[in-house]
Amino acid sequence: MTSLLQNLGWRAEALGWDAYQGLFRSMGLERASDAGARLLRMLGPRTKPHHIARVNMQIAFPDAHPRELDQLLDRMWDNFGRLAGEFPNLHRFDLSPDSEHVEFHGREVLEEMQRTGQPAVLISGHLANWELMPAMIMRHLPTCRITYRHANNPFIDRRIVDQREAYGVKIFAPKGGLGAKEIMKALGEGHSVALLNDQKMNDGIAAPFFGREAMTASGPARMALRFRVPLLPMSVRRIEGVRFRMQVHEPIELPEGQGPEAVRETVTRINRFMEDRINEAPAQWFWVHRRFDKAIYRGAES
Repeated sequence: MTSLLQNLGWRAEALGWDAYQGLFRSMGLERASDAGARLLRMLGPRTKPHHIARVNMQIAFPDAHPRELDQLLDRMWDNFGRLAGEFPNLHRFDLSPDSEHVEFHGREVLEEMQRTGQPAVLISGHLANWELMPAMIMRHLPTCRITYRHANNPFIDRRIVDQREAYGVKIFAPKGGLGAKEIMKALGEGHSVALLNDQKMNDGIAAPFFGREAMTASGPARMALRFRVPLLPMSVRRIEGVRFRMQVHEPIELPEGQGPEAVRETVTRINRFMEDRINEAPAQWFWVHRRFDKAIYRGAES
């Protein structure tokens, strides 16, 4: 049972969330994106996640000069601040074929899947403004099931779900045991599923990522192998300001079988895809996540 103090704390956090949403929504899309970038470029380096991001970058780019990492971190906060400013304004993005906001390569792939009923496991990562991908998927593949991670605060979680529904993302399966069952059922019924697969998962499997073994979710690999459906990666990249390029890539080749070796090989290929996308635009990934073993970060947050 939720305690009274916890409930009050959640409600106070929700009020702060509403204030943030209202302020940035009142600015409009472009001004909010610019304001978020300025704000987090100033505040981000003063936070603990800044040090986590630096450790991650040192692992990924061991030959980089400290000054290069400083510049990369500055651009990372610029992108993350833009995302924060854009989130309250997602409904203002134009996702049409002639959009000035999103240049989408591969929409015909999703439309063909919708027409033929061919299911797939769609994967991506926390790149640029990753919130745009589910909206674009639902526009062209409306039967797709999209996973999400609950916010810890149920009042904020409800607001986020409502906001996503308002810009067209209406089918969700929560991450976790119940969500996994829903996703497996959906694939069995011929529906596609979409997941972000780039963060650490303690109950996943160890697979190479930027030269280190990193615990990675094996669910997408297992599902694609079990149902022998395409494992279809997507990416989004910020071009400038509120302009993006989104792409459906070639399917990741699946090995034979579905045993442990096949799963690990598939997860390794997924991680390799993510490495390639990160290397293309290194400032646009979610570096503030503890992606590797926790011992690596000891002392980094002090």
